[in-house]
Amino acid sequence: MREWWIHVALICVPLVAVYLHIPPPQPSPALQQWHSSGEEFTFRGWTVFYRDSYGALGSSDVIILLHGFPTSSYDWNKIWEPLTQRFNRVIALDFLGFGFSDKPRPHSYSIFEQASVVEALVAHLGLSHQRLNVLSHDYGDTVALELLYRSDQNRTGHLTFNSLCLSNGGIFPETHHPRLLQTLLKDSGFLSPLLMRLTNYMIFQKGIGDVFGPYTQPTDAEFWDMWTGLRHNDGNLVLDSVLQYINQRLKHRERWVGALTSTFVPLHMIYGPLDPVNPHPHFIRLYQQLVQRSTFTVLDQHISHYPQLEDPTGFLNAYFNFIHSF
Repeated sequence: MREWWIHVALICVPLVAVYLHIPPPQPSPALQQWHSSGEEFTFRGWTVFYRDSYGALGSSDVIILLHGFPTSSYDWNKIWEPLTQRFNRVIALDFLGFGFSDKPRPHSYSIFEQASVVEALVAHLGLSHQRLNVLSHDYGDTVALELLYRSDQNRTGHLTFNSLCLSNGGIFPETHHPRLLQTLLKDSGFLSPLLMRLTNYMIFQKGIGDVFGPYTQPTDAEFWDMWTGLRHNDGNLVLDSVLQYINQRLKHRERWVGALTSTFVPLHMIYGPLDPVNPHPHFIRLYQQLVQRSTFTVLDQHISHYPQLEDPTGFLNAYFNFIHSF
């Protein structure tokens, strides 16, 4: 009888460890370096991670980078150094619930709150009256549109935009195709906690790999760093709440798309056309139709949802051409 319980324990302990994700993954040296090069500030009692690098001498231009779901500011690591050669300051943050920032739970995450986090960071850095170039991706695109709305409405504490460049964000609900796991997590109610617990590295790797092009897949180390950033502070356990941004995009479409179509801020879209989340040509055609003041760049046909990681050179060329055009 005693041996029977030993066998059960030997089977159950590893299964429980997998379910609880014990131990959490450890960051690579490159991700550790990114983290150690950053700083933190406090927003409403929560800790928010950010990086602030001084770059080009003789330039007063500042750029702030807004990352996508479900990753972090580390998404910008391949273009960070070239940006510091063009801008006086390059700033990026991990949104609340992402990367190295706090991930409170239970918590009602919202695009509105994330926009307030960005405004608080800008004030913390003494840049409230600085004209800012905003470069965003995916989830960050919608945060940028809320910031743009507040700016155009002259809301207290708003950012002052010098320019806005978007990339592969689901800004139009009618052309946005969330992945199956995203839909299940955001709409499954009491099943969501179980699904989040069961989302392991292999499931994550498959899901992320599906939104990269076949020739631009992350390396094993890059997949692991994305997973590590997600798992930090148990970020896998807040996915269902964070994913409510998809429903928020639909509910507030008029507000955010309206800000995009009515603004006079210089606009650009950098688009990877192999994106299954915002598929070609439907997405870019609608963008051209609705956002007629904007310019856009369609990258090579094999570039997908993460253009800044899949084609950093093409992405930078498109962005610098835009910045130098006004």
